[in-house]
Amino acid sequence: MSSEPELPPEPKHLPKAHGLLRSSGLVGIMTMLSRVLGLVRDMVIARYFGAGAGADAFFVAFKIPNFLRRLFAEGAFSQAFVPVLSSYRENRAHSDVQGLVNAVAGSLGLVLLGVTLAAILGAPVLTAVFAPGFLDDEAKFALTSDMLRITFPYLLLISLTAFAGGILNSYDRFAVPAFTPVLLNLAMIAAAIWLAPLMDEPVLALAWGVFIAGALQLFFQLPFLMRIGLLPRPRVDYRHEGVSRILKLMVPALFGVSVSQINLLLDTVLASFLQTGSVSWLYYSDRLAELPLGVFGIAIATVILPNLSRKHTSASADQFAATLDWAVRAVLLIGLPAALALALLAEPLIATLFDYGEVTDRDVAMSARSLLAYSAGLLAFMLIKVLAPGYFAREDTATPVKIGVIAMVANMVLNLILIFPLAHAGLALATSLAAWLNGYLLWRGLRKEGAWQSQPGWPRFLLQILFANGALAAVILWLSPPVPVWLANGGYQRAVDMAILVGAGVVVYFVALALAGVRVRHFRQR
Repeated sequence: MSSEPELPPEPKHLPKAHGLLRSSGLVGIMTMLSRVLGLVRDMVIARYFGAGAGADAFFVAFKIPNFLRRLFAEGAFSQAFVPVLSSYRENRAHSDVQGLVNAVAGSLGLVLLGVTLAAILGAPVLTAVFAPGFLDDEAKFALTSDMLRITFPYLLLISLTAFAGGILNSYDRFAVPAFTPVLLNLAMIAAAIWLAPLMDEPVLALAWGVFIAGALQLFFQLPFLMRIGLLPRPRVDYRHEGVSRILKLMVPALFGVSVSQINLLLDTVLASFLQTGSVSWLYYSDRLAELPLGVFGIAIATVILPNLSRKHTSASADQFAATLDWAVRAVLLIGLPAALALALLAEPLIATLFDYGEVTDRDVAMSARSLLAYSAGLLAFMLIKVLAPGYFAREDTATPVKIGVIAMVANMVLNLILIFPLAHAGLALATSLAAWLNGYLLWRGLRKEGAWQSQPGWPRFLLQILFANGALAAVILWLSPPVPVWLANGGYQRAVDMAILVGAGVVVYFVALALAGVRVRHFRQR
């Protein structure tokens, strides 16, 4: 009687798994580098293009493929692909994993190519759908459509980049995908400074910078896929069992983890009807809110998804629940002070980073209003990022769909209510309130199903972080000069004052945590 053949071993050069804290820290550092360069990029854009019609047109042309990237590539696709890939890695031969990678690469690539060609041909239609307020300004509408034809192929390139990053993350190679966005920022900075002066319409250089960045990001990851023996050899096969599972999970996942992106897009659509500058004000404030979300929230979510998927596959329910609890505590530890600092320093931060060149003091004040509103929902945005993987790791997409639809409807209703008294800031506040509803419903569902179980020590932990955040607020209010002083100072003085203020806040916060009894070892988990 023949025995079951042994599975061939994976390549010997695969990296060893690290603890969640170490892996999250590594991703956070790489993401911090990317986000800092992203702020530099936005400072350069603000300096050279301000918040006028050209900037509004570019932000819409960039937001459309960028929104679809987050919705499909980093949202639904990643949440569906990583659990299936983890299952293949745990239960099947390496050759089967390679077959899955090949089939997904070919099938995904063909769909993306078709979508990209259709979008290039129908750019004016997309512009009318996503920015209907531009229809009254013929020049602005035409410029947006022209730039969209250049930026939309970014969706094809960056989606394949996200596919490559999902493979690397599943094999605990977190640093490479986390570093990749740096290339986007460098390409756009170079385009704004050196390419724009060479063009008849300077703002078009930003669109070409996006296109070039997409190609750089994709090709950068290919050597690392080769090192783990999973360089894709694309093969179109929609009947492949793994592809079918991914597609089945993807469709409802679009309304789950990516609902916040849909809400942000609705802000852009409605903002296009408001006064010129509204789209840019929302963009600059959203970029600041995205900094802690990307560095910490997405970093933690990136690390726990493959971890949760493996624990679900191996039926480790207690470890699954403990991992989710760890993620929620980590988000509270970082997200609460980040939201507090953004709220207290909204106008000084906008002034320090963007009040140069074409940006006016009024632009600073208006951007600060929407940043204050976004800061109210920052913690909720981060919680969504770490709670949603609790469903997708178990291949449960039905529950996030229901929650996503509820949150999206609530956001639309709140948009219509708040846009009249608060204009663009009302759109940001509606997004934040809808995010809190989304996060609460995700948490309640996980708790009800037993996937998340409260671990010991929560009352003490909450008191500890409240004490530390009180100390943080006190030092910010004590050291921060009045807003008119920030606006009157030069750029160098603002940067120095902000660096001192941020440094003092970080030190006081972590010293307060230590005095309250919080230790690094409390967050170490393998």
